[in-house]
Amino acid sequence: MQSPQGGRIILDGKEVVNMASNNYLGLANDPALVRAAQSAIEQYGVGPGAGRGIAGNFPAHNELERELAAFKAAEATLAFNSGLTANYGLIPTLAGKGDTVYSDELNHASIIDGIRLSRSEVKVFRHLDMNSLEEQLRQPASGKKLVITDGVFSMDGDLAPLPDMVQLCRRYAARLMVDDAHGDGVMGRGGRGTVEHFGLVGQVDVESGSLSKALGAVGGFVAGPAELVEQTRSQARSFIFTSSPLPPAFAAAALAAVRILAASDERVKKLWANREYFMGRLKELGFNTGSSKTPIIPVYAHDEEAARQLSLRLYEAGVYSQAMTFPIVPRGQARLRVIVSAAHTREDLDLTVAALAKVGRAMKLI
Repeated sequence: MQSPQGGRIILDGKEVVNMASNNYLGLANDPALVRAAQSAIEQYGVGPGAGRGIAGNFPAHNELERELAAFKAAEATLAFNSGLTANYGLIPTLAGKGDTVYSDELNHASIIDGIRLSRSEVKVFRHLDMNSLEEQLRQPASGKKLVITDGVFSMDGDLAPLPDMVQLCRRYAARLMVDDAHGDGVMGRGGRGTVEHFGLVGQVDVESGSLSKALGAVGGFVAGPAELVEQTRSQARSFIFTSSPLPPAFAAAALAAVRILAASDERVKKLWANREYFMGRLKELGFNTGSSKTPIIPVYAHDEEAARQLSLRLYEAGVYSQAMTFPIVPRGQARLRVIVSAAHTREDLDLTVAALAKVGRAMKLI
């Protein structure tokens, strides 16, 4: 990478259409975020020097957590240095040895590792299969019950059936945690997330999220009841024991992004207009895009070498999209993960479609 993130980037000296980034709203190089980060660096320096429990919170931390909570319609939020460490800290706070956690088989690696750190018993249910989840919830289990799911699944672009999950959790006295790293800034009214998309605000026990994707900055967060967030602040090892908490510059940049989204849904609308246009063109060509319902669109090649060749040939044609192969995805499901952004122009999308059509026909994928 030799340029900022955007609809087009300079990669190894070549300008290409960027279809590989989680920069859904094009905020990663937005002037407001850049100015906010620069100002925070000038005022507070670069590194925080120690964990927030030792060195203290910068004003940007407090402002970000307050305004992010309002945006998410949550009582409180707690910012981490990444979405991964947010899950590492939150899950062992929610469940421990002697408890039972129910996890979708395609949940993100940070969820899987967070469950391991909790030392809870884990039961894995089939992807999006509520009969599978209910069958496991119905069985005798030790301790507290916790169901965890991604809101938007990062490789398939499909959605968790949250209304059904809320009902099952009520029926079987389980808590529900949603990792909405790919839903925040993308799903729901003005990008408020997958929980809001389904009209379930206040009905999901806790969420984790990302500041590094649609919000264009760096970091992660936990959002939920104030008591639970405060418990996480005091117990989450990935929050307490790091000397690299969220730097004030990134907190300030994330705060600028939250304010942009709170003020206008223009970028979210542009993202979805681009997604619908691009998906329609792929469907016309006959590509297999699986069950995607979001700006994450898999283009299946199935064979791993075919997926790598598809990525390479697209790069030669001026489009960058990375091949996803085992162990990132199951064997036999190799694909390109194509991600649409509000930063893309119609010309960018048309160029990508033309390149995919040419290469796809040559490789007999369509």
